[in-house]
Amino acid sequence: MHSSDIRSASVLGLLLILVSHTSSQRFDLSSLSLRAAAQNGAFNCAEKDTQFELITGYVYTAPDDMLDSRPGTLMLTDCIELCRRNSTCKSANFETGLCVLFGSSAEEFPGGLTASQFPVFTIYVQKICLTNVPSCERAWTFEKVDGFAMDKYAKKRGRVSSRLNCEMLCLAEKEFPCRSATYNAVSGDCRISDMDRHTVASTGDFVESVDDQYLESNCVDDPVKLCDFQLLENRIMKTVDSVYQDVPTMEACRDLCLTAPYRCHSFDYGDTGERVCRLSHHTSTTLTQIQEPFLIIEDVVGTYELSSCYNVTINCRAADMIATVRTNKIFNGKIYAKDNPNSCVVDVENGIEFSIKMAYNDIECNVKRKAQGVYSNEVIIQHHDSIVTSADLGLALNCQYDLSNRTIINDFDLSIEGEIEPSMFEEAVVESPNVLMKITKRGGADIDSAQVGDPLELRFEIFDEKSPYEIFVRDLIAKDGNDQNQIVLLDSEGCPAEGQIMGPLIKDETNPKILIANFDAFKFPTSQVVQFRAHVTPCMPTCEPVECVYSDYYGGDNTKVTSYGRKRRSFLEEYMHTKKKRSISEASGKDLLVTQAFVVVDKFNRSPKAGKPTSTSATPAIPTSAKDKPTIFQPLPTSSNDMSFGQDTSAPSSSFRSTPSSSREPVLSEATEICLNAAGIVIALCLFLLAQLVIMFSVAHYWQKRRKLKKEQESVQKMFNPYTARR
Repeated sequence: MHSSDIRSASVLGLLLILVSHTSSQRFDLSSLSLRAAAQNGAFNCAEKDTQFELITGYVYTAPDDMLDSRPGTLMLTDCIELCRRNSTCKSANFETGLCVLFGSSAEEFPGGLTASQFPVFTIYVQKICLTNVPSCERAWTFEKVDGFAMDKYAKKRGRVSSRLNCEMLCLAEKEFPCRSATYNAVSGDCRISDMDRHTVASTGDFVESVDDQYLESNCVDDPVKLCDFQLLENRIMKTVDSVYQDVPTMEACRDLCLTAPYRCHSFDYGDTGERVCRLSHHTSTTLTQIQEPFLIIEDVVGTYELSSCYNVTINCRAADMIATVRTNKIFNGKIYAKDNPNSCVVDVENGIEFSIKMAYNDIECNVKRKAQGVYSNEVIIQHHDSIVTSADLGLALNCQYDLSNRTIINDFDLSIEGEIEPSMFEEAVVESPNVLMKITKRGGADIDSAQVGDPLELRFEIFDEKSPYEIFVRDLIAKDGNDQNQIVLLDSEGCPAEGQIMGPLIKDETNPKILIANFDAFKFPTSQVVQFRAHVTPCMPTCEPVECVYSDYYGGDNTKVTSYGRKRRSFLEEYMHTKKKRSISEASGKDLLVTQAFVVVDKFNRSPKAGKPTSTSATPAIPTSAKDKPTIFQPLPTSSNDMSFGQDTSAPSSSFRSTPSSSREPVLSEATEICLNAAGIVIALCLFLLAQLVIMFSVAHYWQKRRKLKKEQESVQKMFNPYTARR
């Protein structure tokens, strides 16, 4: 057993024992009265002004000032409440299952605060005094992260005398909800913002800054009506804020997180004990300053992290309806009417609140009149500019004027129909490895059908296990069935261009001749067909990977990875270049077009009955059984043919063909990238015209022959007959 495995097992054992035990503006500084809190003897602050500040990953050490130790404390809120009720308590250390109170704090003795991250990370809590500001009803008010800042979204700036004054300015802000503040201890500069680490997750805007102190508010309210959680597989957090026992289901644990007395952002269920639910205000995004904050264990489910939440409201006006959406993360995408994605659409950039107005007499938005005074429409909240993914949301909106009711229903289902089988390729003229591209489940299992959001793999395999070649893939493009929209998944270097849609190409652990890219099933909003095109090139003896920096597949911060997308320069290129030139004439006319696609069908059948509106805040649940899964339609057959590669291969959007080329750029012109269906139509039209010509020729020949015969008969009738002539 590796040392890391032993350490993970020991920490997990400790967790099990604990559970079983139990636009910049200037501040108007004249509007605020600012003063520092006293720090001598008992904590000198009015009860209504006493607040708490958290620092994650640090422990306070002061043996002479320790007031109490409470093993078995499974709630961070309970530990804070113990300190709040003790007038001499100024700070506390919390680890899941242990709370230690102190009569002094790091405000008085900064040297007593040191990093504490192994075997579990510690959460340090200290009392602070914030006066003349609205009270915060939650256990703690701010979390402080030293050495970090988030300046890009600062909405107001000012210069104050202390960190506490900066926090008070944030709490007193009325023009926008202040989610965070950044204080510079050297200059006294204070910046407040309506963004925090959660809203800007994966943007890279939360950065290190030596003299700054990042202060995140726990007092703002997040939208929690329509929420989606993403699973971080095989990882559980070392320290959590709350542990609940005897929780019947994972859905109940999820509800505990959404209704927690703090801003809960993650939970795990059943991994540290049967029916045990653990909650935390942290996610992998907010623990970047902690070394190894998670235990990585293969036989646990993992941690569910809050991905996105929406609150949707409707304003039913005299001539239109306005749907307003508030999110918990910066939204870059669009909101549009489901039936009119191009004409009734609003593009959103870096917004956490946005809206779409749909007039009742506007044919572009196609608002339907269901009954007298009842209007409805369906809208899609789409995160990506081109494709529909599992992260997107569908809403049915209704305005009923006689009862002044409004209805929001989350009842949109996207499913993929069609048999996703290996797409194989024609034989090339040059000698090269036979390569197979196919879509499978994670792990390589065959798949007959899928639905939007299903975890899939795009696999490139060399048939011959003894082949001396390896392959690399670049210029991977997904297109819709109409050839109108496309997105680049792997760029010309082989790096992920859309990291949150498809991950990097990696070698299979068991076979270096297999390249795998993870992705979730997706579709385009204007087409039922998704087609793939890629350039695949063999290299020998191995392919050199390319170093990529991208926003990772799980939506985290920028990550450096290797992807097998850059060919090693060697004598082989010159050799293959020569063979390509020699084989162009031989290979021409032998290309085979093979379609690789899967069909996406929208399902949106349920809507509220007229006159009986209901207000529903349905939440995308985490599937736990078959009844939670959307309907999967019967697959459509697809073709499969064999193809081998000896050079760069440029395949059209609906097929893959081998085309000799002396460069790594696409060599197929648009005229040659013809879909098999289009070719069939052309052939059918030609045959139809040929049949028409044959019929016309036959008819003309028949009429000409008949006309000739008629003339002969007329000439015979007019001929002189001496026997019948009059004498």
